[in-house]
Amino acid sequence: MKKLSLLLLLGFVFIGPTSIFAADGLVALKSSYSAAETMDHFEAIAKKKGLNIFARINHAAGAAKIGKTLRPTEVLIFGNPQGGTPFMECSQTVGIDLPLKVLVWQDASDQVWLGYNDPVYLAKRHEVESCPVAAKLNKALAGLSAATLAH
Repeated sequence: MKKLSLLLLLGFVFIGPTSIFAADGLVALKSSYSAAETMDHFEAIAKKKGLNIFARINHAAGAAKIGKTLRPTEVLIFGNPQGGTPFMECSQTVGIDLPLKVLVWQDASDQVWLGYNDPVYLAKRHEVESCPVAAKLNKALAGLSAATLAH
C-alpha cells in the first residue's frame, strides 16, 4: 500500500520530463540554459510583450553580502494592470500574490529551473475559482515560459 501511495504521489507531482506541478501551485520547468541566460531571456520577452518589470532580485548576491553561498536564484516581479486588476476585481486578496513573479534557480545537481505560481491555483487559494482571468494569466505565463525556454 505504501508503494502504491508513493507512486500516486509521484504521478501527481511529476508530469512529463521537463516540468513539475507541485501541490502548492508552483509550476517548475527545466531550462537548458544557465540561470542568468534563462532570466535575461524571460525578462527580455516580458518587456517585449509590454509588461512592466518592477524588480529583479538576485538572492545569491544577497547571500554573498552576508558571507553565505547560494546557488543562482533570482526572482523577477512583473505584470500590468490589464491582467492584475481584473484578477483583483474577483477578490482583492489576490493582491497579496500580485504582481506576478517568476523564479529561476539552479538546483544541487546543476539543473536550472524556471518557476511561477499557477494563477488557477491562486484563484482557488482566494476562493474565486470561477474568475476567468486566472486561466488567461496561466496561458500567458505558459507562453512566456515556453518562449523563454525555446530560445
